[in-house]
Amino acid sequence: MRIAMIGTGYVGLVSGTCFSEFGIHVTCVDKDARKIELLGENVMPIFEPGLDDMVAANVDSGRLSFTTDLKSAVKDADAVFIAVGTPSRRGDGHADLSYVYAAAEEIADAMDGYTVVVTKSTVPVGTGDEVERIIRARRPDAEFDVVSNPEFLREGSAINDFMRPDRVVIGTESAKAQRVMKQLYRVLFLIETPIVFTSRRTSELIKYAGNTFLATKITFINEIADLCEKVGADVHDVAKGIGLDGRIGKKFLHPGPGYGGSCFPKDTLALVKTARDFDAPLKIIETVVAVNDERKKQMAGRVIAACGGSVKGKSVAVLGLTFKPNTDDMRDSPAIDIVATLLDAGAVIKAFDPEGMKEAAKLLPPAVQYCDNAYATMAGAECLVIVTEWNEFRALDLDKVKSLLKSPAIVDLRNVYAPDEMKELGFAYTSIGRP
Repeated sequence: MRIAMIGTGYVGLVSGTCFSEFGIHVTCVDKDARKIELLGENVMPIFEPGLDDMVAANVDSGRLSFTTDLKSAVKDADAVFIAVGTPSRRGDGHADLSYVYAAAEEIADAMDGYTVVVTKSTVPVGTGDEVERIIRARRPDAEFDVVSNPEFLREGSAINDFMRPDRVVIGTESAKAQRVMKQLYRVLFLIETPIVFTSRRTSELIKYAGNTFLATKITFINEIADLCEKVGADVHDVAKGIGLDGRIGKKFLHPGPGYGGSCFPKDTLALVKTARDFDAPLKIIETVVAVNDERKKQMAGRVIAACGGSVKGKSVAVLGLTFKPNTDDMRDSPAIDIVATLLDAGAVIKAFDPEGMKEAAKLLPPAVQYCDNAYATMAGAECLVIVTEWNEFRALDLDKVKSLLKSPAIVDLRNVYAPDEMKELGFAYTSIGRP
């Protein structure tokens, strides 16, 4: 079988590469000629562990290729996946579907014979209907089906998520399209992965409902953490105590500075907008969005308090800038609000992130000083702040840290260290939701 993957961003590149690992011939298409050129040289546009090796192996095997020529890629494909960006639209928070619809037009012009057109991008309910209308308007006599097949990839573990997923969701009521999709995912059928076949609109909603539920769990435990601080309880024990209930589960009950990344912020906003459009407002999700936005701003206040109530003219060491470890993704990272607020308050920011500093420089104010390693941020700093829990920050030489800091203050927004141990070592240690 042959597929064309339109878009070589995070979803398109990972999905296309993994499909080629399944033995399928994949052509990844992008309008950015420089990106395609670099991919041909095995230079990845994103950081994802193991991706470069898998790309290289499948390019060498002849199953994976990259091109800017959409027409030739689509012409020979049994299925064409739309994996372009759907960022939040300015003004109302709705998903910007212009790239999806533009791809649909180009696919319509290039199709030759029966083709399954698959929306892999995260799109609001009804998008598949519009993609079908666009294609049908341009090619009234074309034989095709439009299918929804949302992605459930976590940055940092995306390859495993694709190769051994919790489930695969396929939205189509066409028996012919189902047969094509079953063949594409044959490897996963063999290992008895749950495959959910449903209607296209239901499939589109599953993606948004899943992400907003997880965002709600994060926001819930963050508010419980605030309550724990007030009453003298330990949020980790609370999370363990409720997470052992099979109806709740232990995942996404980790307190911190708020959610960020490429999915949760834009997907919560998009679902809120969709619900309002259909006169079925989601009050819980509206509150989640508001609470999370405010939380990221509040985190800077903890740093200011740890510095005696003012950071004016004081150096602050920041470890971790990406929204989570094992990615270079800075989109809606809590670090953006935290660093900006501290700079506005007069702080001098020295920062280090193992993979994210190049992207951070595009989003953070130019006053931020980027360092070569974690310890370089600390010399003379009034306070050390852990924003992202990269593994290398979990085992810092604490004696060295104490010797470098001007004052032994640490604000740990990811609860990497144990409060009792830190206090024994003489640190003024602040964490989230723990006495």
